[in-house]
Amino acid sequence: MAVKPLNNIWIQRQQCPCGDWKCYIKYKGDDQATLGSHSMKNETTMSLSNEVAFTPYVGQIFGSDDEAFDYYSNFARKNGFSIRKARSTESQNLGIYRRDFVCYRSGFNQPRKKANVEHPRDRKSVRCGCDAKLYLTKEVVDGQTQWYVSQFSNVHNHELLEDDQVRLLPAYRKIQEADQERILLLSKAGFPVNRILKVLELEKGVQPGQLPFIEKDVRNFVRTCKKTVQENDAMLSEKRENDLLELLEACKALAQKNDGFVYSYTTDGNEKIENIAWAYGDSIRAFSVFGDVVTFDTNYRSITYNMLLGVWFGISNHGRAIFLGCALLQDETSQSFSWVLQVFIQFMRGGQPQTIITDIDSGLRDSIAMEMPNTKHIISIWQILSKLSSWFSLPLGSQYPEFKPQFDMLCHLENVEDFEHQWNHLVARFGLGSDKHIALLFSYRTSWPFCYIRNFFLARSLTSEYLKSVESFFKNMLSSQTCLHSFFERVGIAANFGYQNEEELLYVPIKTGLPLEEHARSILTPYAFNVAQNEIMLSMQYSLTEMGNGSYLVRHYKKMERECLVFWIPEDEQVHCSCKEFEHSGILCRHSLRVLVVKNYFQIPEKYFPIRWRLKSSLVPLDDQLIQSHNNELSEAFHSLTGSLFSEASISKERYNYVRRALTDLLEHVHSMPVLDEVALNLPPNNTSEF
Repeated sequence: MAVKPLNNIWIQRQQCPCGDWKCYIKYKGDDQATLGSHSMKNETTMSLSNEVAFTPYVGQIFGSDDEAFDYYSNFARKNGFSIRKARSTESQNLGIYRRDFVCYRSGFNQPRKKANVEHPRDRKSVRCGCDAKLYLTKEVVDGQTQWYVSQFSNVHNHELLEDDQVRLLPAYRKIQEADQERILLLSKAGFPVNRILKVLELEKGVQPGQLPFIEKDVRNFVRTCKKTVQENDAMLSEKRENDLLELLEACKALAQKNDGFVYSYTTDGNEKIENIAWAYGDSIRAFSVFGDVVTFDTNYRSITYNMLLGVWFGISNHGRAIFLGCALLQDETSQSFSWVLQVFIQFMRGGQPQTIITDIDSGLRDSIAMEMPNTKHIISIWQILSKLSSWFSLPLGSQYPEFKPQFDMLCHLENVEDFEHQWNHLVARFGLGSDKHIALLFSYRTSWPFCYIRNFFLARSLTSEYLKSVESFFKNMLSSQTCLHSFFERVGIAANFGYQNEEELLYVPIKTGLPLEEHARSILTPYAFNVAQNEIMLSMQYSLTEMGNGSYLVRHYKKMERECLVFWIPEDEQVHCSCKEFEHSGILCRHSLRVLVVKNYFQIPEKYFPIRWRLKSSLVPLDDQLIQSHNNELSEAFHSLTGSLFSEASISKERYNYVRRALTDLLEHVHSMPVLDEVALNLPPNNTSEF
């Protein structure tokens, strides 16, 4: 069989962070089309089994003997047995004019001469003289050849099998061509046979052991295809070399047309490309504002090219993932990770993030510590939770459903001492003292539990909304490609889409009527304001007790959570809370807001509106009185109009849809208008109300 690996097949990294290839990691989305292999063919291998199987009868006519065999085989499968081709009769005039199909247990095996070996294998035959059969005879009617059933018997002298047993008969254990290609690619990547089966089960969405073939079939197939594997390996090696050169040429061509585009690559001793990375001008500009927190996602690798994919993401002021850079690496060593980190810093003109979020990887951890010594390294809690089932469901068995919620509770504890105490209790209770994965998690404990990372700025990049945004990016980027050049084009399209984060015409209504809330709405993006608004609303549920020296004890009126200590320094308009929410997300917590409300603050101090969460319109220079005054007038006019518009549009769905379409058209028209600063600045005040 000639294998043509035309598709660029992406799968998630399979090696466990503990370094043991026997550990299989089941990711959250492995049963969805967006994960696993985005270009995997989903042909069914059991199409015949879905057809209705009527009992054959004498005189039944078929167009060919193959059609009759397929019909009888489908009937046999539905009834718990399989068939095989027996005798055929041939004549000089008609050629083959008779076909005999019989039950797989028909006849008896003749005794064979035993091989001259010390311990010959004595296999028991399944044949028992079953008389179930279907005989075909060919005839020519009006010049047309047809086959009719001349004899049929469905009487068996053996037990018929149930459906979950009949599928294991050799006649039905067929590896389709698409699966053969997949098996060879995984085998080439170093996957053992048992893990190949697990990958296929996950990708096809079937339960373990429910594939139309078994481990023995895969093992025999790989063994008999050694030559094909070698040829396929040579083809893939040549394809990788040629496609990487094509990708490099595409990078060079884009760099000539676009000054902002940057790329870098390395070569081996034979001048063959090893690693390659690139970023766009928009990425560099976005990093200057949103580069405080960066996610480096290394969850995918290309089986076709045997390369690891690394993608850099930031989080925008609208809470969405934005593309910052991309790399293809030949391996997962510290050397490769160090190179890609150095290149990223170069791309971003020497800038380094405050915080970097990754998966668990010792090589990557060491490289970050070396190349970004001032950057805080955080392990994504979502990556850890996605691995729990494969790590602990087997050793814990029926105890796993009880273990999972207790582990989740540990992740969100606020106190380090509480975490370590309850961690030891959890390990002892479930007998995990010698478990290597528990030891791995504990060795990384300063990087993932909330109690350890609460002081680090994460800009809400561990929320489920942001995770969905990243998954959506990969869904768009890892669609079906035939080569690296098409992948490069898909990255460009997906990256460009990620920057289309124009300020949304979304009117968020005031809920508390507090001046603090109105002030926050005028400064923050709708995404950030929704978060801040929720904190403002919840702040009304907390009581305040003055402790002296500018400190206040803030507790929920129902005592539903631990009290927090808030320090207020009026001279500098500073407020600090022990919950560290502002340090963690960049948005003031309900406890600090409660203190500000009690202290008669009508506006939140400017220092508590980070640039990354602001509307673009709120970034005007405060010392430019002309612009500021003009913006105030525009703001008043727009607030009045939008308030009335929102009230009217909320009356019915029809009104809402009409207003939404009209505003969208208006925004596109305004974007297309030329911008003349001097005209804008000299606009008469009374014109602002004529929109």
